[in-house]
Amino acid sequence: MKISLFWHRRDLRFEDNAGLAAALQAEEPVLPLFIYDKTILDKLEPEDARLTFIFDQVERLADEAHAADGGFVARHGKVLDVFRQLLKDYDVAAVYTNEDYEPYATERDAAVAELLQKHGAELRSFKDQVIFAKDEVLTKNGKPHKVFGAYSKTWQAQMKPEDFKPHPSARLLKKENLAQPIAADKTRPTLQKMGFKRHEQYTVPAKLPPPGVVKDYDKTRDTPALERGTTRMSVHLRFGTVSIRSLMQQADKLNEKLLNEMIWRDFFMMLLWHFPNTATEAYDPKMRHLPYRDAPKEYKAWCEGRTGQPFVDAGMRQLNQTGYIHNRARIVAAGYLVKHLFIDWTLGEHYFSEKLLDYDMSNNVGNWQWMAGTGAVAAPWFRVYNPETQQKQYDPDLAYIKEWVPEYGTDKYPKPLVDLKEGRDRAIEAIRKGRK
Repeated sequence: MKISLFWHRRDLRFEDNAGLAAALQAEEPVLPLFIYDKTILDKLEPEDARLTFIFDQVERLADEAHAADGGFVARHGKVLDVFRQLLKDYDVAAVYTNEDYEPYATERDAAVAELLQKHGAELRSFKDQVIFAKDEVLTKNGKPHKVFGAYSKTWQAQMKPEDFKPHPSARLLKKENLAQPIAADKTRPTLQKMGFKRHEQYTVPAKLPPPGVVKDYDKTRDTPALERGTTRMSVHLRFGTVSIRSLMQQADKLNEKLLNEMIWRDFFMMLLWHFPNTATEAYDPKMRHLPYRDAPKEYKAWCEGRTGQPFVDAGMRQLNQTGYIHNRARIVAAGYLVKHLFIDWTLGEHYFSEKLLDYDMSNNVGNWQWMAGTGAVAAPWFRVYNPETQQKQYDPDLAYIKEWVPEYGTDKYPKPLVDLKEGRDRAIEAIRKGRK
């Protein structure tokens, strides 16, 4: 019997899932699939918390599929190798999935589509993790926006209530629409068999944030000491455990500032799609050969939260211990690395990519390039955030610093790596000369 596969990637939910809904409304019964991609996993540490998070979500999906009298397949390997075997094990009519806009994902999906085509099957991709993607929001000249304000204005002018309408995937998840796996697929990979150890990090529940948190977001979002001053939804958006449509709809109703922040997410994904080279190099050609400092000891101190700047150190220690760093602390820590220490932004981006539970390439790259002044959309290269001024404004009673840097104010706390004015002047002068 012919079946369709639904390939989960950044959409670890059955509720309001665009590609899954399309698959369940087609003729063939559907077998949900997740691939633990060795190309990605081989680069991770054995105790990477993200894999524990993903594993738990995949197991939850498998349980939900079984409760609906269906099957669920999880395999571990390189994606093309996995699909070659799946095409031998099943009579596959089509593979449904949701679009992924990162450079590796687009290359991988093109290779999968070519393989399927050789076997008389088709890869059918759907927009799910953004409201507008690729070329859906452009300038009047048909070019990608490079100024966020103009993009946001166009985005909001194009947005219609139906853009937030949920897909009926959960309602269609029933026995007559689902396929059963072969015997070999009834046992799924374990963390241990894949070479990983369990490492849990806290996340808020995978559901809409409390209305009060959303309503107060514009007032509380910049106070890092508040336990729930932000929605903490970034990890669920990254892995698709909560629908972007439901979150956007809530923000649209309750808080304009939150809606605007989430539009940034669409914006950065659009930019990465159009300019994939920016994942590893500055968008601005003038900023690609800056004389960044080679300072491994200072970089290590920054990574460990031992710079002698308490707001920076608090953020980095929060990141190292929890896999999360408050947005205001992200700004301060990133700015300190790329300006005061004048160390290459790609090193900071790479460190965040290893530590953040909510790591999302487009957001991370976009924001790091913004801080460094190198991106398609960038803060002026001469803008420098002063950690001391930021602390006085956003952590005036030192509550955040005391939580993460308890030795601050004692002789155990390290002296500053650099005088803030000297570091700032050094970076501005080097960038000014390097841009010529």
